[in-house]
Amino acid sequence: MTRTVSAVYENGVLRPSEPLPLAEHQKVNITVSDTRDRAEAWLDHEYMAAIDAVDESAPTLEEVRQILSKTSGKLSDAIRAERDARG
Repeated sequence: MTRTVSAVYENGVLRPSEPLPLAEHQKVNITVSDTRDRAEAWLDHEYMAAIDAVDESAPTLEEVRQILSKTSGKLSDAIRAERDARG
């Protein structure tokens, strides 16, 4: 059985918020995730640090508009064509 349940940590014991179909003294594996940091857990901090280290400024809104104005037709078609041209 694999199941995710919330629990409360009280006096050194994890207490599930709902009954579990387990035998008395049955051994289980648990993964603990602090719900306060749930969004933080999804971030790849190593990647974010690497991106921050890149010395490249973001384009201005006007630069983006100029680039997009040169695209005829659907933007998705232009993206596919560029991707296919790269190999």
